[in-house]
Amino acid sequence: MSLTVCEGSTTLEFTFEELMKYHGPGYPGGVAHGFTAMRVALPLLGTSVNRREVKVRTAFRGPGGRDSIEMVLRAVTEDRYTVTAELEKPERGTALERYVWEFDYRGDVVTVQLRDDGFVVDEFIVLSRKPSRTEEEEAHLAQLKLEMTDRLLSRDAQEVYEVV
Repeated sequence: MSLTVCEGSTTLEFTFEELMKYHGPGYPGGVAHGFTAMRVALPLLGTSVNRREVKVRTAFRGPGGRDSIEMVLRAVTEDRYTVTAELEKPERGTALERYVWEFDYRGDVVTVQLRDDGFVVDEFIVLSRKPSRTEEEEAHLAQLKLEMTDRLLSRDAQEVYEVV
């Protein structure tokens, strides 16, 4: 399972494991969300997507998602990555409202959102947004992140994110 993009005439492939090495251990769920959203959207933008031409807008605020986009598309350092509340969908509920990604490649736009299939549990949202956590809560949150990562990566990408 990998992502393929081009830079000039060179084809580049990225696995989830490589994205995790770049990001570090902090937010594996966020890396999995970014990876999975790209696995759905990028093939719809073409067979040879030039990574330095993709613009990304998202409601997702996490550093794992940002780092996955940066490694594959170089969109953060090249100012083609925007986090915006404009894409939030509060009508979908707290667990789903921010899991929206928009990919623009040469004027073709694909927007994907997380399917409502229990990929993100309410307990994770509540605990992750809690301002002060105990050591026990931090440990539990780390476990919830790993469980979410497993849920995301154990399914086909199109079963996790849908095109809207």
